[in-house]
Amino acid sequence: MWDGIATGISTVLIPTNLLLVACGCIAGTFIGMLPGLGPISAIALMIPITYGFDPASGMILMAGVYYGAIFGGSTSSILVNAPGVAGTVATSFDGYPMAQQGKAGKALAIAAVASFAGGTIAAVMLMLAAPALARVSLSFQSPDYLMLMILGLTAVSAFASRGNIVQALIATIIGLMLSTVGTDPSAGIQRFTFGSLDLVDGISFLLLAMATFALSEALMSVLKGELQPGSKARTSNDQIGSLRIEKSEAREMVPVVARSSVLGFFVGVLPGAGATVASFLAYGMERALAPIQEKLRFGKGSVRGLTAPETANNAACTGSFVPLLTLGIPGSGTTAVMLGALISYGVQPGPQLYQNNPEVFWSVIISMYIGNVILLILNLPLIPYIARLLALPRQLLIPLILFFSLIGVYLVSFNTFDIYMMTAFAIAAIFLRLFGYPMAPLILGFILGGMMEDNLQRTMTLYDGSLSFLWERPVSLGITVLLVLVVLTPVVRTIRDSRRQG
Repeated sequence: MWDGIATGISTVLIPTNLLLVACGCIAGTFIGMLPGLGPISAIALMIPITYGFDPASGMILMAGVYYGAIFGGSTSSILVNAPGVAGTVATSFDGYPMAQQGKAGKALAIAAVASFAGGTIAAVMLMLAAPALARVSLSFQSPDYLMLMILGLTAVSAFASRGNIVQALIATIIGLMLSTVGTDPSAGIQRFTFGSLDLVDGISFLLLAMATFALSEALMSVLKGELQPGSKARTSNDQIGSLRIEKSEAREMVPVVARSSVLGFFVGVLPGAGATVASFLAYGMERALAPIQEKLRFGKGSVRGLTAPETANNAACTGSFVPLLTLGIPGSGTTAVMLGALISYGVQPGPQLYQNNPEVFWSVIISMYIGNVILLILNLPLIPYIARLLALPRQLLIPLILFFSLIGVYLVSFNTFDIYMMTAFAIAAIFLRLFGYPMAPLILGFILGGMMEDNLQRTMTLYDGSLSFLWERPVSLGITVLLVLVVLTPVVRTIRDSRRQG
């Protein structure tokens, strides 16, 4: 291992490769800030550029673009509530309220530090345990993934305000229903398309996320009269706030970073789980572990609520390289594009990559750590300037949000039907929000719905419709026990608190 680390360091420290890491981080950060252009688009744009490079240099550049885009996506989530990347949806739950309170600088600083810590811890874990973790990830089968998705759905309680758990569950069901629109992946039969060819491929996540968050937020501002000539900007230059993280906040972040890094990394190792599931699980876990007073602050600008998903999604991005490099299995859509790039270089990912191309394997791992350092050094000084986006007059900022939301969705499909559907979803989201229905559970149900259905069909086929997998498979049994504990813990805590009050 130490020989491999030395090989990786010597490869990355070549001036050309260091420049590629920096360029990848910068390009990824700015691409990630634009709604509609996530890491998949960013890496796809980079592939033609890397054809003249050797495989190690090409992978170093694309890895830099990958975690730079995730970092940039959190910026748009915090500042304008526009999570263009699925992995940064949970970041907006507390990041955007914090920015509205005049703490945009602090929110971006917390996100930067949490991202750096999560990525760094995960890079160390990847370096030490990649081969062993690859064997563990192979033991996961469809029943285990199904239970993992259901465990992810238990995070719905984390997004419900006190007394609104029913509304949160209804929103989750709506999200699950929307995920079934399109073509049945196993039978190839169209469902709920109403004869429209535009719905054959289902509803785009980007379309739904931008409609329920960015577009509905902008339209709500219009309804509140914030575009009137006499209305003032919600955030002025002197309200951007300090970047300084208080000692009490730092102490609060440390255990959250530790827990979320480990959780995010192990979820990222599982093929198909990815940063989105990791960020939701981390957010739900921290809310479940938080004291009563701190739990009430979630969704209103909680430091824990911002730190957990930011740490977890960056750790999961690093973890997703484990199945890619050691098994040749893409852990996410982004790593699937990178798998194609590796094959085009003539490099075969899998168990032999460790022996046949150690410079590629180890240079990617070392470049992750260096890339996290570069991202921190580059972005912390830029935070005051990035945060000034909120100082724009609402009469200018809201039309910009509307423009980038609509054009971002249109550029993905070049289909005007998506614009009409996005507008309809945004109007529906406004009505749901007015009646107290949270949007986060809806997105959670939509994201997990497709994965749950695929794994449920495979599980039922494998076990002939029986539920025996719940106790026959040790992994499924362990996740089921954890699921029961997660569900029962808030109930037991509520009963205990009521008895104390009595």
